[in-house]
Amino acid sequence: MLDVAVIESPAAAEASLDPTRSAILAALTEPASAAMLATRLGLPRQRLNYHLKELERHGLVELLEERRKGNVAERIYRATAGSYVISPSALAAVSPDPARAPDQLSARWLLALGARLVQEVGTLITGAAKAQRRVATFGIDAEVRFAGAADRAAFAAELSRAVATLVGRYHDESAPGGRTYRVVVGMHQVPAAPEPTEPEATQENRQ
Repeated sequence: MLDVAVIESPAAAEASLDPTRSAILAALTEPASAAMLATRLGLPRQRLNYHLKELERHGLVELLEERRKGNVAERIYRATAGSYVISPSALAAVSPDPARAPDQLSARWLLALGARLVQEVGTLITGAAKAQRRVATFGIDAEVRFAGAADRAAFAAELSRAVATLVGRYHDESAPGGRTYRVVVGMHQVPAAPEPTEPEATQENRQ
């Protein structure tokens, strides 16, 4: 089982987004039979089998083993990955293109960069899985709290200069056998966590 699988097919993306099938995928991070899943998810066996076959058809679920109990064969299934990411290539005709309107200060452009990142790295993961090889990548994730807009702007300018200096130092257009890597640096505000909703007062509490 892969840690993460990238869904590139529109049909597979549609299958994974169905609430029932999504619940089946979550349950099948641990191997189980159709009978076990039906009990666990509270679904009729016939309905569960239908969804299971659709997920298997799109490569989201795989048959792990077949156990025989007397004259009955019990098929054990497992999700092909622990989690899934839908690539923008599944919506190729309407996927965002960073080349359309490059603007370092645009949130939409940053989103387009992120979409391209998912698409390109997803393609690499899919190819590497077939070849049973690892993908050479590197990532940094950090949080910084700015005192104000001026500090944020100064940080962005300094970061831009540092990246440009590093790229200029190591980029070698004529290197024989060299490989091109894409460097993406982004910054966005961390969304505030939703405030917990207070339970409605019961009739007893109101009195």
